[in-house]
Amino acid sequence: MRKYLFNGAVIGAVTSSWGIIQATRNGPRDWRLALMWVSWGISLALAVAAVRDEAKERALEQ
Repeated sequence: MRKYLFNGAVIGAVTSSWGIIQATRNGPRDWRLALMWVSWGISLALAVAAVRDEAKERALEQ
């Protein structure tokens, strides 16, 4: 679990949600807001997958 929490890609994806949260609170609710949430979810999933692949590569090397 620590490998996910301290990875730079995951931290970046999580902190980028701040702007989306603010847009959800203050902005209009239209298709662009939904698209922002979908793109954030994809970027978070890609960051987690990158950490998982990196861990698998390290396990294979040992």
